[in-house]
Amino acid sequence: MNGSSVTETSIRDLDALTSEAFQAHLLDGVSRTFALTIPQLPEPVHQVVANGYLLCRIVDTIEDEAALARDKKRLFCERFIAVVQGTEDPYAFARDFSANLSDRTPPAEHELIHVVPRVIEITHSFSREDRAALQECVATMASGMADFQDRDLSGGLETLGEMNQYCYYVAGVVGEMLTRVFCNYSQYIAQRREEMMPLSVSFGQGLQMTNILKDIWTDLQRGACWLPRDIFEKHCFHLDKLQPDHHDPRFVAGLRDLIAIAHGHLENALRYTLLIPYYETGLRDFCLWALGMAVLSLRKINANPYFSQAGEVKISRRSVKTTVITSRLCHSNDDLLWWLFRLAGKGLPAPAPEPLLDLRNISLQTTI
Repeated sequence: MNGSSVTETSIRDLDALTSEAFQAHLLDGVSRTFALTIPQLPEPVHQVVANGYLLCRIVDTIEDEAALARDKKRLFCERFIAVVQGTEDPYAFARDFSANLSDRTPPAEHELIHVVPRVIEITHSFSREDRAALQECVATMASGMADFQDRDLSGGLETLGEMNQYCYYVAGVVGEMLTRVFCNYSQYIAQRREEMMPLSVSFGQGLQMTNILKDIWTDLQRGACWLPRDIFEKHCFHLDKLQPDHHDPRFVAGLRDLIAIAHGHLENALRYTLLIPYYETGLRDFCLWALGMAVLSLRKINANPYFSQAGEVKISRRSVKTTVITSRLCHSNDDLLWWLFRLAGKGLPAPAPEPLLDLRNISLQTTI
């Protein structure tokens, strides 16, 4: 299917599906990883999180559309915030944004944008508390991502603090949203909310930093670099000189500093996961699968720091299957999970996260 082949017939076929099957179909098209992990969640969390991911994917589609000028991206972000909040017509948004999508946008995302009204109908069917969690996540993400798109990113971000801010907008807010949904589902988890919220931001940063490191060269081809200049300048390397197939140990030194920071955030991700009661195996598996795959990706990056394309550090399907099986066997044993985390991280630079307080301050400043 290409963009032009999203027909009224195909949309009617989707409309005939139940809400559960409709969201599962869309997830499978836009993210095979989340199509695997989200169904592990218990109901009603499963459907809320599936919908939340689709909303975030729509924001990503706006930001990734190469044919859109920055001012138009900001406008569509603002309109989509209003759609999610129920103050703008989702049909008008879907019509107008679909007309601006190019062939470079994947077919599954063309399809997602055409069915925005049905996605929003599902959003508005949730409880007031879950709906508020999704709405605030989308508003923060869309506003923050638009701010970063207004910058010249070809030479990297200025500081690690800016990288933290970017990771918060694209992933930390998702961690907060998930925590709010988990708290709405479980009174036991709700009692641990204050401890879990800052850890959720760190969890999101660990996953996003891993993606940034894996996708360095893909992003650079698009004219964007999400690495912080201050980390590399400590090693006398300037990111505006960065090119694939380099052989510069100074860049590798900076890369390993970031691997250490990401490793620390993933350690916080395990702390977060273990605050979920052991008998909530679906919630734990959802977190553990993402965490396990991120640690294995960091290992591949660390073992091959001179890689020049993402495929060279992509984990294998066998590694994914091993992560799934191991999680299912061990998800209720906290001591064993700590042992496995340390085993998986063997050989990585020692965990060195940014202070949790700093990450929490990013969240607080954004919501004031």
